[in-house]
Amino acid sequence: MKKILLILAFFTFASANEESVKVVYDLTTPEVEVFQKKILGGIAANKAHYEGKLQEIEVSVMIHGGAYRFFLKDLQKSVYKDDKKLANVFSELKKRIATMSDMYNVEFLICKSGMKAHHINDEDVVDFVKIVPNASIGLIDKQNEGFAYVPVRD
Repeated sequence: MKKILLILAFFTFASANEESVKVVYDLTTPEVEVFQKKILGGIAANKAHYEGKLQEIEVSVMIHGGAYRFFLKDLQKSVYKDDKKLANVFSELKKRIATMSDMYNVEFLICKSGMKAHHINDEDVVDFVKIVPNASIGLIDKQNEGFAYVPVRD
């Protein structure tokens, strides 16, 4: 009888952890420090936490507002070329963002309507970022898919 209870307890625990956790970050900050702490550091910490609980976490990041600057192929060919603080870390940030996309399977979405306002063309954005019509549509879709909403602002 004890063996049966242990087996049932194990399968109950295992099935409870099968559901993945889902989060969409609403990224609008132009601040390098906030981006590094809450996106690069925060996502890695959250991944470690949930993997430690034997749960997967699905992460999406909706890019708009001041955050476009972090997802460009070439900073010097953009309206952000005079941002010296960003220029000092841009190469390293691009590598870390690409690693998050590749190794952590983070989905990056970018607002097309805001790109126009910031004079950014589709080809200016790093290749792994998916362009969506606007941030509201991206956030609505993710929340309707069960993603928790986390704002990342200044």
